[in-house]
Amino acid sequence: MGILNLTPDSFSDGGIMSGKYGALSVAEEMIESGVDILDIGGESTRPGAAEVGVEEEWTRIKDVVNELIKFNIPISIDTRKAQVMRQALSIGVDIINDVSGFRSAESLKVVKEFCGEGTGFCVMHMQGEPKTMQINPRYIDVVAEVEHFLSEKIDELMDLGALSESIVIDPGFGFGKTAEHNFLLFKSIGRFISIAPVLIGISRKRLISELSYKSRSPKDRLGGSLAAALWSISKGVSIVRVHDVKETVDAIRVLEKLDYSQDFFHLKDG
Repeated sequence: MGILNLTPDSFSDGGIMSGKYGALSVAEEMIESGVDILDIGGESTRPGAAEVGVEEEWTRIKDVVNELIKFNIPISIDTRKAQVMRQALSIGVDIINDVSGFRSAESLKVVKEFCGEGTGFCVMHMQGEPKTMQINPRYIDVVAEVEHFLSEKIDELMDLGALSESIVIDPGFGFGKTAEHNFLLFKSIGRFISIAPVLIGISRKRLISELSYKSRSPKDRLGGSLAAALWSISKGVSIVRVHDVKETVDAIRVLEKLDYSQDFFHLKDG
Protein backbone atom coordinates (compact mmCIF):
# COMPACT_ATOMS: atom_id res chain seq x y z
CA MET A 1 0.00 0.00 0.00
CA GLY A 2 1.57 3.26 -1.16
CA ILE A 3 1.05 6.42 0.87
CA LEU A 4 -0.10 9.64 -0.79
CA ASN A 5 -0.33 12.38 1.83
CA LEU A 6 -1.93 15.39 0.16
CA THR A 7 -1.26 17.64 3.13
CA PRO A 8 0.99 20.69 3.48
CA ASP A 9 2.29 19.46 6.86
CA SER A 10 3.11 15.80 6.18
CA PHE A 11 5.75 14.57 8.63
CA SER A 12 7.52 12.46 6.01
CA ASP A 13 7.78 14.57 2.87
CA GLY A 14 7.22 18.16 3.88
CA GLY A 15 4.11 18.54 1.73
CA ILE A 16 5.67 17.89 -1.69
CA MET A 17 2.51 16.02 -2.73
CA SER A 18 0.04 18.70 -1.63
CA GLY A 19 -0.41 19.82 -5.26
CA LYS A 20 -2.44 17.76 -7.72
CA TYR A 21 0.29 17.24 -10.31
CA GLY A 22 2.99 16.44 -7.78
CA ALA A 23 0.71 13.83 -6.22
CA LEU A 24 -0.22 12.30 -9.57
CA SER A 25 3.44 12.08 -10.57
CA VAL A 26 4.31 10.23 -7.37
CA ALA A 27 1.26 7.97 -7.76
CA GLU A 28 2.26 7.02 -11.31
CA GLU A 29 5.77 6.15 -10.10
CA MET A 30 4.25 3.95 -7.41
CA ILE A 31 2.03 2.18 -9.94
CA GLU A 32 5.00 1.56 -12.23
CA SER A 33 6.93 0.18 -9.25
CA GLY A 34 4.24 -2.41 -8.50
CA VAL A 35 2.09 -0.89 -5.77
CA ASP A 36 -1.06 -2.91 -4.95
CA ILE A 37 -3.16 -0.19 -3.28
CA LEU A 38 -2.92 3.60 -3.14
CA ASP A 39 -3.85 5.17 0.20
CA ILE A 40 -4.77 8.85 -0.12
CA GLY A 41 -5.08 11.24 2.81
CA GLY A 42 -6.04 14.90 3.06
CA GLU A 43 -5.55 15.40 6.79
CA SER A 44 -2.32 14.92 8.71
CA THR A 45 -2.66 12.57 11.68
CA ARG A 46 0.93 12.94 12.89
CA PRO A 47 1.32 13.54 16.65
CA GLY A 48 0.23 17.08 17.50
CA ALA A 49 -1.64 17.66 14.24
CA ALA A 50 -4.75 19.84 14.35
CA GLU A 51 -7.97 18.68 12.73
CA VAL A 52 -9.04 20.21 9.41
CA GLY A 53 -12.59 20.77 8.22
CA VAL A 54 -14.53 18.41 5.99
CA GLU A 55 -14.60 20.80 3.04
CA GLU A 56 -10.86 21.48 3.18
CA GLU A 57 -9.99 17.79 3.48
CA TRP A 58 -12.22 16.83 0.54
CA THR A 59 -10.92 19.71 -1.58
CA ARG A 60 -7.35 18.49 -1.06
CA ILE A 61 -8.03 14.99 -2.35
CA LYS A 62 -11.02 14.99 -4.73
CA ASP A 63 -9.22 15.89 -7.97
CA VAL A 64 -6.43 13.39 -7.35
CA VAL A 65 -8.92 10.66 -6.44
CA ASN A 66 -10.94 11.31 -9.60
CA GLU A 67 -7.81 10.97 -11.73
CA LEU A 68 -6.42 7.87 -10.01
CA ILE A 69 -9.69 5.95 -10.23
CA LYS A 70 -9.05 5.83 -13.99
CA PHE A 71 -5.91 3.73 -13.40
CA ASN A 72 -7.96 0.71 -12.33
CA ILE A 73 -5.98 0.18 -9.12
CA PRO A 74 -7.60 -0.15 -5.67
CA ILE A 75 -7.91 3.24 -3.97
CA SER A 76 -8.05 3.67 -0.21
CA ILE A 77 -8.99 6.91 1.54
CA ASP A 78 -7.37 7.68 4.88
CA THR A 79 -10.01 9.70 6.74
CA ARG A 80 -11.83 9.96 10.06
CA LYS A 81 -14.76 11.93 8.70
CA ALA A 82 -18.00 10.25 7.63
CA GLN A 83 -18.77 12.97 5.09
CA VAL A 84 -15.43 12.43 3.34
CA MET A 85 -15.93 8.66 3.45
CA ARG A 86 -19.33 8.96 1.79
CA GLN A 87 -18.15 11.36 -0.91
CA ALA A 88 -15.15 9.17 -1.73
CA LEU A 89 -17.14 5.95 -1.89
CA SER A 90 -19.78 7.62 -4.04
CA ILE A 91 -17.21 8.27 -6.80
CA GLY A 92 -15.73 4.77 -6.75
CA VAL A 93 -13.14 4.50 -3.96
CA ASP A 94 -12.61 0.91 -2.81
CA ILE A 95 -11.41 1.10 0.81
CA ILE A 96 -11.87 3.34 3.83
CA ASN A 97 -8.89 3.49 6.19
CA ASP A 98 -10.09 5.07 9.44
CA VAL A 99 -7.34 5.77 11.97
CA SER A 100 -10.01 6.42 14.60
CA GLY A 101 -11.38 2.91 14.13
CA PHE A 102 -14.94 3.79 13.06
CA ARG A 103 -15.74 5.12 16.53
CA SER A 104 -18.27 7.71 15.40
CA ALA A 105 -21.92 6.86 14.85
CA GLU A 106 -21.85 8.62 11.48
CA SER A 107 -18.94 6.52 10.21
CA LEU A 108 -20.83 3.37 11.20
CA LYS A 109 -23.76 4.59 9.10
CA VAL A 110 -21.37 4.79 6.14
CA VAL A 111 -20.28 1.20 6.78
CA LYS A 112 -23.89 0.04 6.78
CA GLU A 113 -24.66 2.02 3.62
CA PHE A 114 -21.71 0.80 1.53
CA CYS A 115 -20.79 -2.62 2.94
CA GLY A 116 -22.88 -4.41 0.32
CA GLU A 117 -20.89 -2.86 -2.53
CA GLY A 118 -17.60 -4.67 -1.96
CA THR A 119 -16.09 -1.86 0.10
CA GLY A 120 -13.09 -2.65 2.28
CA PHE A 121 -12.70 -1.27 5.78
CA CYS A 122 -9.45 -0.83 7.68
CA VAL A 123 -9.99 -0.47 11.42
CA MET A 124 -7.10 1.09 13.33
CA HIS A 125 -6.60 1.51 17.06
CA MET A 126 -5.72 4.95 18.37
CA GLN A 127 -5.74 6.14 21.97
CA GLY A 128 -7.02 9.71 22.03
CA GLU A 129 -6.79 12.17 19.13
CA PRO A 130 -3.78 13.03 16.92
CA LYS A 131 -3.32 16.41 18.61
CA THR A 132 -2.90 14.88 22.09
CA MET A 133 -2.36 11.14 21.57
CA GLN A 134 1.35 11.15 22.42
CA ILE A 135 0.91 13.04 25.68
CA ASN A 136 1.58 10.31 28.23
CA PRO A 137 -0.29 7.34 26.66
CA ARG A 138 -1.10 4.67 29.26
CA TYR A 139 -2.30 1.07 29.22
CA ILE A 140 -2.56 -1.70 31.77
CA ASP A 141 -1.88 -4.29 29.04
CA VAL A 142 -1.41 -2.64 25.65
CA VAL A 143 -1.61 -5.85 23.61
CA ALA A 144 -4.78 -7.10 25.31
CA GLU A 145 -6.47 -3.70 25.15
CA VAL A 146 -5.71 -3.12 21.48
CA GLU A 147 -6.72 -6.68 20.63
CA HIS A 148 -10.00 -6.26 22.54
CA PHE A 149 -10.84 -3.00 20.76
CA LEU A 150 -10.15 -4.43 17.30
CA SER A 151 -12.06 -7.65 17.99
CA GLU A 152 -15.09 -5.69 19.16
CA LYS A 153 -14.94 -3.45 16.11
CA ILE A 154 -14.84 -6.44 13.77
CA ASP A 155 -18.01 -7.76 15.43
CA GLU A 156 -19.65 -4.34 15.24
CA LEU A 157 -18.93 -3.91 11.53
CA MET A 158 -20.10 -7.44 10.76
CA ASP A 159 -23.33 -6.79 12.67
CA LEU A 160 -23.87 -3.88 10.28
CA GLY A 161 -23.47 -6.20 7.30
CA ALA A 162 -19.77 -6.03 6.48
CA LEU A 163 -18.23 -9.34 5.42
CA SER A 164 -15.32 -10.65 7.46
CA GLU A 165 -13.12 -10.73 4.35
CA SER A 166 -13.72 -7.00 3.81
CA ILE A 167 -12.22 -6.01 7.18
CA VAL A 168 -8.54 -5.39 7.87
CA ILE A 169 -7.14 -4.37 11.26
CA ASP A 170 -4.22 -2.12 12.20
CA PRO A 171 -2.74 -2.04 15.75
CA GLY A 172 -1.91 1.63 15.23
CA PHE A 173 1.82 1.89 15.78
CA GLY A 174 2.68 5.39 17.01
CA PHE A 175 -0.94 6.39 17.61
CA GLY A 176 -1.17 6.90 21.35
CA LYS A 177 1.68 4.51 22.17
CA THR A 178 5.13 4.81 23.69
CA ALA A 179 8.19 3.11 22.22
CA GLU A 180 7.67 0.23 24.65
CA HIS A 181 4.00 -0.12 23.68
CA ASN A 182 4.95 -0.25 19.99
CA PHE A 183 7.61 -2.88 20.65
CA LEU A 184 5.18 -5.07 22.61
CA LEU A 185 2.62 -4.83 19.80
CA PHE A 186 5.27 -5.79 17.26
CA LYS A 187 6.33 -8.85 19.21
CA SER A 188 2.69 -9.91 19.59
CA ILE A 189 1.69 -9.39 15.96
CA GLY A 190 0.64 -13.04 15.68
CA ARG A 191 -2.24 -12.42 18.08
CA PHE A 192 -3.69 -9.86 15.70
CA ILE A 193 -3.11 -11.99 12.62
CA SER A 194 -5.13 -14.75 14.28
CA ILE A 195 -8.28 -12.61 14.32
CA ALA A 196 -8.16 -10.79 10.95
CA PRO A 197 -5.85 -9.75 8.10
CA VAL A 198 -3.42 -7.16 9.45
CA LEU A 199 -2.18 -3.89 7.97
CA ILE A 200 0.77 -2.13 9.54
CA GLY A 201 1.91 1.42 8.99
CA ILE A 202 5.40 1.98 10.37
CA SER A 203 7.15 3.46 7.35
CA ARG A 204 9.49 6.36 8.31
CA LYS A 205 7.95 6.63 11.79
CA ARG A 206 9.87 7.60 14.92
CA LEU A 207 9.58 3.97 15.99
CA ILE A 208 12.16 3.09 13.34
CA SER A 209 14.69 5.44 14.94
CA GLU A 210 13.86 4.07 18.38
CA LEU A 211 14.42 0.49 17.27
CA SER A 212 17.73 1.34 15.59
CA TYR A 213 18.95 3.53 18.48
CA LYS A 214 19.66 6.27 15.95
CA SER A 215 18.08 9.71 15.74
CA ARG A 216 17.20 10.06 12.07
CA SER A 217 14.94 12.31 10.04
CA PRO A 218 11.92 10.59 8.43
CA LYS A 219 13.58 10.49 5.00
CA ASP A 220 16.62 8.72 6.49
CA ARG A 221 14.63 5.81 7.95
CA LEU A 222 14.42 3.72 4.77
CA GLY A 223 16.68 0.90 5.94
CA GLY A 224 14.79 0.41 9.17
CA SER A 225 11.44 0.72 7.41
CA LEU A 226 12.40 -2.04 4.96
CA ALA A 227 13.59 -4.31 7.77
CA ALA A 228 10.34 -3.83 9.68
CA ALA A 229 8.24 -4.41 6.55
CA LEU A 230 10.05 -7.64 5.66
CA TRP A 231 9.90 -8.92 9.23
CA SER A 232 6.17 -8.20 9.34
CA ILE A 233 5.52 -9.97 6.05
CA SER A 234 7.52 -12.98 7.23
CA LYS A 235 5.21 -13.17 10.26
CA GLY A 236 2.05 -13.12 8.15
CA VAL A 237 1.07 -9.45 7.90
CA SER A 238 -1.14 -8.93 4.83
CA ILE A 239 -0.53 -5.27 3.97
CA VAL A 240 2.40 -2.94 4.62
CA ARG A 241 1.63 0.75 4.24
CA VAL A 242 4.77 2.48 2.95
CA HIS A 243 6.18 5.68 1.49
CA ASP A 244 9.01 4.03 -0.45
CA VAL A 245 7.12 1.70 -2.79
CA LYS A 246 9.89 0.91 -5.28
CA GLU A 247 12.39 -0.08 -2.60
CA THR A 248 9.82 -2.07 -0.63
CA VAL A 249 8.60 -3.98 -3.70
CA ASP A 250 12.21 -4.83 -4.62
CA ALA A 251 12.89 -6.05 -1.09
CA ILE A 252 9.75 -8.19 -1.05
CA ARG A 253 10.64 -9.75 -4.41
CA VAL A 254 14.10 -10.68 -3.13
CA LEU A 255 12.52 -12.17 0.00
CA GLU A 256 10.14 -14.21 -2.15
CA LYS A 257 13.00 -15.48 -4.32
CA LEU A 258 15.00 -16.49 -1.25
CA ASP A 259 11.99 -18.32 0.14
CA TYR A 260 11.91 -20.37 -3.08
CA SER A 261 15.67 -20.38 -3.66
CA GLN A 262 15.83 -23.97 -4.96
CA ASP A 263 13.47 -23.22 -7.85
CA PHE A 264 15.12 -19.86 -8.50
CA PHE A 265 18.66 -21.16 -8.80
CA HIS A 266 17.51 -24.15 -10.84
CA LEU A 267 15.95 -21.68 -13.26
CA LYS A 268 19.12 -19.58 -13.41
CA ASP A 269 21.36 -22.62 -13.91
CA GLY A 270 19.16 -23.87 -16.70
